[in-house]
Amino acid sequence: MKTIWFKKIGWFFFPVSVMGGIITVLLGILLATVVLAANRNAHSVSDMMYGIFPYAVCCFYLVNWIGRNTSE
Repeated sequence: MKTIWFKKIGWFFFPVSVMGGIITVLLGILLATVVLAANRNAHSVSDMMYGIFPYAVCCFYLVNWIGRNTSE
């Protein structure tokens, strides 16, 4: 039996179970922390974007990978 955590709508995966919601919230908290730290240490907007980019790409790719493996 396959557990469905996410549902694909267009290009994005949206959580449809408690585990999908927990994963989404945890990654949102991680990205919020990274944005605050990058904003505190940045001297310009582009400097902040360079600080956020690696973490955002990894988080979005992780959601994409989990979503592809746990959706219909």
